[in-house]
Amino acid sequence: MGQVWQRLIRKEDPSVYEDKDSHLPRVLRVRDFLALGVGTIVSASIFTLPGVVAAKHAGPAVSISFLVAAIVAGLVAFAYAEMSAAMPFAGSAYSWINVVFGEFFGWIAGWALLAEYFIAVAFVASGLSANFRGLLATIGVNFPKALANPVGTDGGMVDLVAVVVMVLVGLLLSRGVSSAARVENILVVMKVLAILLFLVVGLTAIHPENFHPFFPAYHLNADGTPFGGWQGIYAGVSMIFLAYIGFDSIAANSAEAIDPEKTMPRGILGSLLIAVFLFVSVGLVLLGMFPYQDYANNAEPVGWALRHSGHAVVAVVVESIAVLGMFTALIGMSMAGSRLLYSFGRDGMLPKKLGKLNSRKLPNHALAVLITIGVLIGAFFPFAFLAQLISAGTLIAFMFVTLGIYRLRPREGQDIAKPRFRMPLYPVLPAVAFLGSLIVFLGLDIQAKLYSGVWFLIGCAIYFLYGMRHSALTKGSAVEQETAALGQEKD
Repeated sequence: MGQVWQRLIRKEDPSVYEDKDSHLPRVLRVRDFLALGVGTIVSASIFTLPGVVAAKHAGPAVSISFLVAAIVAGLVAFAYAEMSAAMPFAGSAYSWINVVFGEFFGWIAGWALLAEYFIAVAFVASGLSANFRGLLATIGVNFPKALANPVGTDGGMVDLVAVVVMVLVGLLLSRGVSSAARVENILVVMKVLAILLFLVVGLTAIHPENFHPFFPAYHLNADGTPFGGWQGIYAGVSMIFLAYIGFDSIAANSAEAIDPEKTMPRGILGSLLIAVFLFVSVGLVLLGMFPYQDYANNAEPVGWALRHSGHAVVAVVVESIAVLGMFTALIGMSMAGSRLLYSFGRDGMLPKKLGKLNSRKLPNHALAVLITIGVLIGAFFPFAFLAQLISAGTLIAFMFVTLGIYRLRPREGQDIAKPRFRMPLYPVLPAVAFLGSLIVFLGLDIQAKLYSGVWFLIGCAIYFLYGMRHSALTKGSAVEQETAALGQEKD
């Protein structure tokens, strides 16, 4: 039993990752990571979540839910910033935890994140498809049901737009991160301008009475979920937290950052600050335009509010740019997911072909697998119930990373270089960040916890049946043993 435990906690030498990832070209600057972070965090959710969460849980106090979720995400982001500055490796939490806690724990953290990327890529593509088809419908262009929905959903066979969008993003990324970063930067600027346009126009339609009462009285909804009071705000935090998890996509690409000690903290913390400002501002304006009850079951509250306040043209402009802006989240998630799969292949935890770079030093094998699985999930299968895995899996990785700071600090300046950025208020803040992530996780519904448990068991099975036997650490140990045995024979 002790021998098995020792195998589970074998730690990777950080210099090995430095050598393995040195072949990835370092081309990404602070502006690229800001665009990547804002593009991933400020996705379609900014146009839907404020109204939906206000109507379902928090009322006008939805902005408090956004702020509380942002505080928890911000605490975790500090840990991410130090980790990525100290260990700028591909794979983010997977690689870091492998170094500080050991192979098995790194695998579990990475496996939890993999659920996020597989499903998020499919969800964003599906959301983009729905919004794009909705825009076309306003001018009389309608897709046949067979080409508009996944198998088994309203007569559908395949979501054709989702397939095309994912393939296009895969082709763009296969040309290199520099090309993808240029497209990302342009689309993010357009998306932020569209949000600012909504804020400027929406401010002219504010009715202060819609903010009263700011904290509605607590009661249970018909489905038994809380509404109003601090209970409603807490329920809103668990729903909203999903919107802020995109900064992991920045860290996953840290092996391709120029001067990562400076670039990574600025990219992670800067993009989160911009996102918080935009989310809270949109929530306040949206809830000031119309009573929160009007946003119940409303799939496009921003467009609806603009149209019903007499700004139909602005609504079309904002929604059109929002559709284009969804590409930014798709690019960010696809980049991060492919780098995570690459790191699994690099270490032998999954087939080594995933860890191979092509002639242009790009992990396109891993990218092709990610896009293929995204297409299968998003285009051909109903997958709404899997959405809960995104928040649950990411929160598990967040808890690993915050605790990992306690194992990282004693090694900084030893076998790991001491980074220029370090998490403030150590050792208190990492514990607060861990507890915050745990509290948000506990606020998820029972299905989310059940699905994350099933995903965990699948990950354990893959590790014990394949990863443990084929990992680079196992093979390295075998080589060392053979070398030692040969040395003894010579003696």
